[in-house]
Amino acid sequence: MQIVSATLHRVQLPLVHAFQTSSHRKNHLEHLIVELTDASGAVGWGEIASPSDPYYCPDTAGTSWIIAQQNLLPALLGKEFETPADVNATWAKVRGHQFAKAGVDMAAWTLHSTLTDQPLTQLLGGTRSEVIAGVSLGIEPTLDDLVTQVGRHVDNGYPRVKLKIMPGWDVEAVRVVRAEFGDLDLHVDANGAYTESDDHLTALRGLDPYGLTMIEQPFAPNNWLASRRLAGELDTPICLDESVEDLDDLATMIDLKAGSILNIKVSRMGGLTPALVAHEVAQQYEVPVWCGGMHEFGIGRAANVAISSLTGFSLPSDVSSWDKYYARDIVLDGVMADRGRVRVPTTPGVGFTVDTDFLAENTVESLTLTA
Repeated sequence: MQIVSATLHRVQLPLVHAFQTSSHRKNHLEHLIVELTDASGAVGWGEIASPSDPYYCPDTAGTSWIIAQQNLLPALLGKEFETPADVNATWAKVRGHQFAKAGVDMAAWTLHSTLTDQPLTQLLGGTRSEVIAGVSLGIEPTLDDLVTQVGRHVDNGYPRVKLKIMPGWDVEAVRVVRAEFGDLDLHVDANGAYTESDDHLTALRGLDPYGLTMIEQPFAPNNWLASRRLAGELDTPICLDESVEDLDDLATMIDLKAGSILNIKVSRMGGLTPALVAHEVAQQYEVPVWCGGMHEFGIGRAANVAISSLTGFSLPSDVSSWDKYYARDIVLDGVMADRGRVRVPTTPGVGFTVDTDFLAENTVESLTLTA
């Protein structure tokens, strides 16, 4: 493939239900869509699913725009590449900025998929025709509101529910949901909100009796030793997310035994190319993995489904239906879950048709670079 032009689209969509984590509450999403055009006229699409603010990670939509514009995309223009991995190698010297890298890498994969007329899942090595979807629920104003939200998604057939937690919204929230929904596959995600203070550790220990599948990212990303100590103390497995941005971090997690489950989030790890390697390493060390999400629009969500079709993804992934988040998506007939199961797209490229008119309507800024 020879990339002759690259366009960035800054797109905003409102959420149908506000979503709150331990750090902030959001009512809309702003992601960057990457459009790569080959000399043949074929197009590849990617999604930079950076948060708007630097609370989940240092990357934001603003910083990702700058890095993509100044460092990532210019290095591709006019050059020929055999594989998406070759594209990924062009930014080996760029430190960090995993979200920007992920969107460009994803666009290279979908372009390669289109040019070779092979489904993305096939190129990645996926073998499943459908994947199991879990649902992620934010912090609600009241416990009754939380129970209502959980009940709605359980009624829709989702077999796993993830609850966002923070100090003061943890043990009681889990107790109420467990009492109401019995043996539901339930896990919690703290997004690094806890420290090793006595009250925080008491709360984390208090989660242990409730049969959770995992406690995800209890401590700050670089607080490896706290994760190791907690993992050695609880029966509940510790899953790491924000801590593992690259393969060196994964090696640290495994060596320290700071976590026993890995959330392979394509955006956080810099794209499909490094996520594939992380999947292979995790299999080698018998670490269960699942695919986390960033409330992606249809392009990023389709990529998450494709990589979740690999054999090592043994736990439900955050690939719930697009209509949980948006009244309308930027792809037509996008990812939908039927009783918690999502069909893996078999059409080359994204796997769905990008609704370019709706994309344009919701684009607040765009930029095109040419060879």
